Amino acid sequence: MTYLDYQATTPLAPEAFDAMLPWLRPDSPLSHANPHSAHSAGRAAKAAVEVARDQVAALLPPGGKLAFTSGATEALNWAIRGSTGAIVTLATEHAAVLDTVAAAGGRAVTVLPVDAQGLVAIEAARAAIVPGTGLVAVMLVNNEIGVVQPIAALATLAHSVGALMLVDAVQGYGRIPIPPEVDLVALSAHKIHGPKGIGGLWVRDGIALAPLLHGGGQEALGRSGTLSPALCAGFGTAARLMQERAAADAAHVDALAQAARARLGAGWVVNGSTEHRYPGNLNIRREGLDVARLMSDLRDIAFSAGSACASGSGRASHVLRATGLDERQARASIRLGFGRYTRQEELMVAIDRIVAAATAQD
Repeated sequence: MTYLDYQATTPLAPEAFDAMLPWLRPDSPLSHANPHSAHSAGRAAKAAVEVARDQVAALLPPGGKLAFTSGATEALNWAIRGSTGAIVTLATEHAAVLDTVAAAGGRAVTVLPVDAQGLVAIEAARAAIVPGTGLVAVMLVNNEIGVVQPIAALATLAHSVGALMLVDAVQGYGRIPIPPEVDLVALSAHKIHGPKGIGGLWVRDGIALAPLLHGGGQEALGRSGTLSPALCAGFGTAARLMQERAAADAAHVDALAQAARARLGAGWVVNGSTEHRYPGNLNIRREGLDVARLMSDLRDIAFSAGSACASGSGRASHVLRATGLDERQARASIRLGFGRYTRQEELMVAIDRIVAAATAQD
């Protein structure tokens, strides 16, 4: 299997797996320790959690606190439901944001459009972010088309009216610098070669959010629930590797993206901005492409027809439709995602096979 779906999830780093093992082995004295217990085993577990917290926080702005969560969906729900005031967001946000703001009863919600490049217009944002706005929620790197939004400028607009700036950094954390002006940041471990089932919410000092989960309030910022030291250790190690390998990973992904675009040849169009983009996300379309047939013909190549979180919905990508593509164009698009563990030769072979299968449909 050639794996080209890094936006859905990334392969687990071997180092993250190794960091988790001591907390999972049934014969280990650490495996059953509760990090919220006061005895020595609990304190050892707590220490491991705090090491992981520091490792994840090292790639976040200074002056805030990180709470571990079950994933980015919980983090985004907490940030949105725990804040107050009117909400401004974008039409290309993840469902974890759009569905949550839609369920925020009693709060005015403005969903801003994007242009053909997938970018929000600053002037449109300025007109929408007005006194009474309590939260501006925007993704750093779009999960479907890889477009990078002007977060710093949006944060400035938010702060000018006393609003908080929430950033969904799931696809950008460790890859794109997170502007220090932000107030709330949602993270997910499995998008950076960590384990599934853990994420985080970073909150700037001085900001208080109402709880999403009620219970013991054991975790930082009053989040309730027992943490898994194994998941925390895996997340922390994955974050440390993102920091240590940042330059090498970036150079590798840039080289893969350039080679991929050159290999595709004529007839393929990149969806979204090619300038303001994370290069490891290549969302492309071809006139008349039958994506379902393509995926059936190439079952040993893992790529996507859109967000894994919306798979099975039967709807064309709301992100692609928001950029102005019609239903037919959106349905003729695929997403290739690659990264640290993708070998260039396997990517080239996969693209050759994708091109050949697509041409055979003509």
